[in-house]
Amino acid sequence: MSMRRIDPEAVRRRVVEATVGCLVEHGYAGTTTQRVQVQAGVSRGALLHHFPSKPAMFLAAVQHVGEQQDVAIRAAAERRVSGSDRLEFAFDVLHDAMSGPFYLAGYELWMAARTDDDLRSVLTPYERKVGQNLRELGVLIFGPEFSTQPGFPTAFDALVQVFRGLALTGVLRENLDRENELMAAWRSVFPAMCGLTQP
Repeated sequence: MSMRRIDPEAVRRRVVEATVGCLVEHGYAGTTTQRVQVQAGVSRGALLHHFPSKPAMFLAAVQHVGEQQDVAIRAAAERRVSGSDRLEFAFDVLHDAMSGPFYLAGYELWMAARTDDDLRSVLTPYERKVGQNLRELGVLIFGPEFSTQPGFPTAFDALVQVFRGLALTGVLRENLDRENELMAAWRSVFPAMCGLTQP
């Protein structure tokens, strides 16, 4: 009788995906190692082999969220968009990448890190890396028309903070009219913030 070979990377991926799923469904407090183990369908030993600590498991989860965000933005950036459509395109891509349940899984961890020293110690260095990567992706989706302007770095960072706030408050928002108004206002002032007089 031959034994089926276990793929360590497949096991690790299942644990990471189960962690993200638990964060979305149960929040940080409800994402226990036991719950992740059951959802991933792995043994306790397999889980601990890949993630000897809970913060390590959560770091892998937030890295997974960041990687998916990166893939989505880069895939969208391959579209050829120019002129007046560029601004709306870039806003839509960024909004899609920074909203929804999947993105909120990362938020669960960032909020928890406020009072969890162990979690904060592993997430803080990665958060800096995520911020730098997001700025590079911003250059891709906004294109040289905007990204080469002197005010673009500040305008882009401010826009990212707006999208983060919208993602966080979106869990309680039922009417999207106000959000749409805010986005329309930001699209109108973003070119001037970058240093352009025309959108």
